[in-house]
Amino acid sequence: MSEKQSDRRDAAELRDVFTGEPLDLRPGSDDCYKCSTCDTECPVAEVDDEFPGPKFQGPEQWRLKRKEDHDIDDSIMSCSNCMRCDSACPSDVPLSGMHNTARGEYVEEEMSKFSREYIRNRILANYGRLAPLGAKFPRLANFVMGLSVTKTAYEKLLGIAGEREFPAFAEQTFTDWWEERGGNAASKRRAREAREERGGDEDADKKVAYFHGDYSNFNTPEVAKSMVRVYEEFGYEVVVPEQRCSGTPMFANGMLDDAKRAAKFNIETFAALVEQGYDVICSCTSCSMALRQEYPELYSFDGTAKVAANTFEALEYLRINEDLDGALANSSVPESEFGTLAYHAPCHARNQGLDGQAVELLSALDGTDPVDVGDSCSGISGTYGWKEEKYDTSMKIGEEMFDHMEESGGETGMTECPTCAMQMNHGTGYDIRHPLEVLDAALVS
Repeated sequence: MSEKQSDRRDAAELRDVFTGEPLDLRPGSDDCYKCSTCDTECPVAEVDDEFPGPKFQGPEQWRLKRKEDHDIDDSIMSCSNCMRCDSACPSDVPLSGMHNTARGEYVEEEMSKFSREYIRNRILANYGRLAPLGAKFPRLANFVMGLSVTKTAYEKLLGIAGEREFPAFAEQTFTDWWEERGGNAASKRRAREAREERGGDEDADKKVAYFHGDYSNFNTPEVAKSMVRVYEEFGYEVVVPEQRCSGTPMFANGMLDDAKRAAKFNIETFAALVEQGYDVICSCTSCSMALRQEYPELYSFDGTAKVAANTFEALEYLRINEDLDGALANSSVPESEFGTLAYHAPCHARNQGLDGQAVELLSALDGTDPVDVGDSCSGISGTYGWKEEKYDTSMKIGEEMFDHMEESGGETGMTECPTCAMQMNHGTGYDIRHPLEVLDAALVS
């Protein structure tokens, strides 16, 4: 975790000395001295001249609201929630927290609950509620969702971009695989055996709670399986508790009531495990971002700070606690399977200080040649690029990344973010892999 990230978390936990209530994020506007660094880093402002930028969406808008009864500007819905403004701000103004709060107010007070936009956004924000239905009949769902008539209907009725290919549902969800494999008990046994084989303490207390997220469960279980196998290889007992969506797509669409319910469930679940000595591991950088930053900025449930302080991204945790470099130095992968990997660092990884780790780590692995394709945003930003009216903006933002991927000399991409992976594949046709899949191939398979 970066020093700036830690400082921001401390600020988010400040409370009014008289009431004990969390301090409103709006006072952070007083720390903004209008340097406009955030605006220069905003990928939406770079391609959309009508978007006023994060400085207006955050500090300036809150200043207006404090002086008079001023409505939230509708341009807040054009913010992609990439959160690059947070890491860019030299004054640690909680910009994304202000944006989340503003979106919530706009949706609650100014958006018609019967409008096409609201219904569409509610559906996109709550993917985890609909995905189980598609996962029950994956072949049928994949066939129907792939039909051109379906895409046309969704575009006309809901405003979902018809150019997008719906992500395929897996034949078996990760959680079904997990239970079929033997669940927590099987993982504990495998971890003990791995410690014995490595000559370590078979009774060592190495255990993690996996926050897999909806997409790894329903669409890319191979990523979640790789995470489990890699961690067990290092002797970690993995538990997979019941969980809800991290809330990131809900924050991005202003559905704060939905996000609050999901966050409360997740905090209660994972706080109890942290109390038992588990650390929380995420394979998606947007999920780790939600648990580490957005939860403590917006909520004060019991256990919120404890979960945030004990949440890690999967590669980050192994690099802190294990000799991962040493393990990879004696390993290799078939060059035909991976070769040159065009790596894109998700914006939410950058905001956690994790943007260079995958390339640095895998550069020494025989059979791979990871190439960082630059610091540009992919442009999809979760549900943002799925909206008909935002599709062109999304693709303009992604152009630089697409060009750099094609210049890398390979035909395989790599990223930790599932929606960035969608955009990378959509813009280049490359097969996209997660760093955990590469580690799995090198250390386990």
